[in-house]
Amino acid sequence: MSVDLFARCRDYDVARAARAAGVYPYYPVFAGPGGPVAELDGRTVIMCGSSDYLGLAADPRVIRAARDAAARYGTSRSGSRMLNGGTPLHAELERELAAFAGLPEALLFPAGYQANVGAIAGLTGRRDAVLVDAEAHASAYDGAGLGPGRALRFRHNAADDLARRLAACPGDAARLVVVDGLYSMSGDACPLPAMITTCRRYGARLLVDDAHGFGVRPLDVTGVDLLTVTFSKALASVGGAVLGPPEVLDYLRHHARPEIFSAVAPPASVAAALAALRIAAAEPWRGERAIAGAARLRAVLGTQGHAVPAGAGPIVALPLPDLASTLAAWRGLLAAGVYVNPVVPPAARCGLRITITAAHTGAHLDAVAAAFAGRVAPPAAR
Repeated sequence: MSVDLFARCRDYDVARAARAAGVYPYYPVFAGPGGPVAELDGRTVIMCGSSDYLGLAADPRVIRAARDAAARYGTSRSGSRMLNGGTPLHAELERELAAFAGLPEALLFPAGYQANVGAIAGLTGRRDAVLVDAEAHASAYDGAGLGPGRALRFRHNAADDLARRLAACPGDAARLVVVDGLYSMSGDACPLPAMITTCRRYGARLLVDDAHGFGVRPLDVTGVDLLTVTFSKALASVGGAVLGPPEVLDYLRHHARPEIFSAVAPPASVAAALAALRIAAAEPWRGERAIAGAARLRAVLGTQGHAVPAGAGPIVALPLPDLASTLAAWRGLLAAGVYVNPVVPPAARCGLRITITAAHTGAHLDAVAAAFAGRVAPPAAR
């Protein structure tokens, strides 16, 4: 007797139960452009669940660049870059990304997720080891799992645990270490000098996924072998890139399946990312303002009695004890006019992720703090 593949789909009732209880937090539909406020279900809410860190998703300069590119180059190359080619914009963005980051070259991918998967799976061989920080993005783990090498996890930001695991690798195994520059769920930064020193001691290469830091906070890439970035955060578009030595990127052009077998990024998306990159370079105050706003909110939440971890960027993480309290806090804040991201396992420990952008004003931050004071009880009051 055969087993119906779809049986597990019919039996899955977690999402149905959450919808029935009115606490399903996923796949919202927003009206209007991006920005510090958004329209959700006919209401205006303060948007603290977006990664538009520099506040450029609705910037007229970025929109104009996308519109002009679509008019000049059409909406799509309708195939892979390997066979169907790109536009001058694709090569221009690669050059300017490399110059901005301080690395030799860049290779575009259709998404940041694909950049990580393509680089990790494309570079590693059967005997190799990929060592990934415990809190790295899912794309790093997927890349390690899809490649033929052995995937290993080390404790978050723990260079000593990384050293122990590197020392245990076979002598004939090439080693790739993968970390985030700025972690998306906790908001803390990687201790890069310690990681670089450890990698050099054991002959490992280091890949830094700087999806949430690129364009927002400076990153010293001295000692970094590969850098991956996404355009869906600070660069207000969609797409991603791997940056590093020319010979490595040329190898990936011919071995990274997510790049070879995916349609090339549309000209409008590339033009938007290029315009945003130029604005980020010319207006560094945007990243500084987002980081300062997040620091201000952390301080206020701390005075309210919340246990807010320290952070190095525009992400404010608020741990909560369980799923029920997380969804209750999310729903309470939404009722008060503030949209945040609820975080639940397996993505991370239960809690809320609040993202601050350069477009948030002091009045926005005050309103967010007031919503927390009225809707989210600190640990001592629970």
